[in-house]
Amino acid sequence: MAGIGKTAPDFEDLLPAMAEKLGGDGLMRELCNGFKLLMDEEKGVITAASLKRNAAVLGLQDLRDDELASMVREGDLDGDGALSEMEFCVLMFRLSPGLMEQSRLLLEEMLEDQLKTAGF
Repeated sequence: MAGIGKTAPDFEDLLPAMAEKLGGDGLMRELCNGFKLLMDEEKGVITAASLKRNAAVLGLQDLRDDELASMVREGDLDGDGALSEMEFCVLMFRLSPGLMEQSRLLLEEMLEDQLKTAGF
C-alpha cells in the first residue's frame, strides 16, 4: 500500500462496523454505491479526474492531482489507469485492516470446523 499510505490522510476504518451492521450483502451494496458516486459516468470506471471531481465527498479535496492519481494506481490491478467496480471493492477491503482481520478470523474458524467435522 505504498501509494495510499504515503498520500492519503488518516481515516477511521468504518468498514468493519458497516459489515457488522449491514451484513456481507449490504456492505457490498454500499461499496457499489460508493463506486457509482466516484466513477466517471461516461467511462464507467473511477479515474484520477473523476476522483478529483468527487474528492470533497470523501474529505479529500486538499489532495494534489499526483496524490489522487497515486490512489487510483494503488488499486489498478489490470494497469488500465482506472478502477473498475471490482478493483475498487478489492482496494477498499485491502485498506481496511479491521475487515481483513475479521475475514482472517472467520476463515480460521471455518477451517477449524471443517477439520473437526472431518475428525482431525
